Amino acid sequence: MKTKQCLVIGLGRFGTAVATTLYEMGHEVVAIDQHEENVERVMNLVTHAAVVDASDERALRAIGASDFDVVVVAIGTDVQANILATMNAKSLGAPYVVTKAIDEMARRVLERIGADLVIRPEHDMGVRLARQIATPNIVDTLDLGGDYAIVEIEANERLRGTLRDLNLTGRFNVQIIAISRGGKVEVTPRAEDDLRPHDKLVVIGTAHNLDDLRRYLGE
Repeated sequence: MKTKQCLVIGLGRFGTAVATTLYEMGHEVVAIDQHEENVERVMNLVTHAAVVDASDERALRAIGASDFDVVVVAIGTDVQANILATMNAKSLGAPYVVTKAIDEMARRVLERIGADLVIRPEHDMGVRLARQIATPNIVDTLDLGGDYAIVEIEANERLRGTLRDLNLTGRFNVQIIAISRGGKVEVTPRAEDDLRPHDKLVVIGTAHNLDDLRRYLGE
């Protein structure tokens, strides 16, 4: 795994979780916030932490914002500071800026000013939770970007029989790339492989096609 240089701006609950988790995973993390108490809280949990106002372009230039592989703008309720920090990071040449938006209007503005990825953690988590409640056989989802995702599905009575007979590729335009049963994983399963209830399937496809499969399984 290539070590990434990450700058996390804003050390509320979300920013702190991002910064400390990236550091635990072996990446170099500089975490900044304009409030000293937030910085002190993560001081020993990241590579370096500092009190910096990211809405000040000169301050952001001084810590070398353009040198980081990823800049995460995790400023919460202060929309103006969030937008300024995002604009400053992009104008200084940061190659990839991920920004947290508090609502749909903020998301549109942040995309327009050049954020490479805009996330709405509470909204996105709410959508994910709703999908898990509505279709509990969907175990987990990995968003690949470009509208593609990988999902882990627990097979139910509707997914009984051989892969050839079920023909999920033809019916839903999705591809099963692995089957897990009793702790053993079969990668690139064969058409004659049988599915049984409680098998876990790793499936790749577009979000639209995976939603079609979800609806089929949840009926």
